[in-house]
Amino acid sequence: MLQIWLEACRCAGITEVLINVHAHIDAVRAAVGQGKEGLKINISEEPTLLGSAGTLLANRQWLNSDPYFWVFYADVLTNADLTPMIRLHEHHRPIATIGLYKVKDPSRCGVVSFDDQFVVREFVEKPSNPKSSWAFSGLMIGTHELLNAIPQKPLADLGFDVLPSLSGRMLACPINDYLLDIGTMENYEIAQKTWPESYGLPYKADQ
Repeated sequence: MLQIWLEACRCAGITEVLINVHAHIDAVRAAVGQGKEGLKINISEEPTLLGSAGTLLANRQWLNSDPYFWVFYADVLTNADLTPMIRLHEHHRPIATIGLYKVKDPSRCGVVSFDDQFVVREFVEKPSNPKSSWAFSGLMIGTHELLNAIPQKPLADLGFDVLPSLSGRMLACPINDYLLDIGTMENYEIAQKTWPESYGLPYKADQ
């Protein structure tokens, strides 16, 4: 998974990466050491979980070096072309641009409604009655303004504590490429059968 993400970063023109780690740091260091050509890689160890938004605050000094930054959820398996998100964000300069994909069970996700101009009108994390099948993909471009919107609290979460408050100030970028959250065993097993064929890798799914 790390090698796939590092290659995606290289293809998108990203030159520096920060990997946030809570567990298995030795395995992460070993994996990163094998495929970091062209990338400056920083590893940040998080002994106590801070939440997805809290992690951004903890690394704010590193993030402040650029006008915007990418956020990737590492359990998302994708071969998405990141260029359309970059172009959309640079053209409109919103507080954030979030990648979306369609899901069968939106009640498990951050569900998004957006208008014809791709402006996010509503973001609801794990709603009991979803209004849309468009879900947050775990791919996002953030800005300093986004960091300012993060509450100072333990376990601050992007989906629950930040993104819902930014409706009207974020852009949605639908993703039609292969994208799968492999955070469940069901989806992990699906990935074994579908990822190599989709990505065109030269090996069989059972290898």
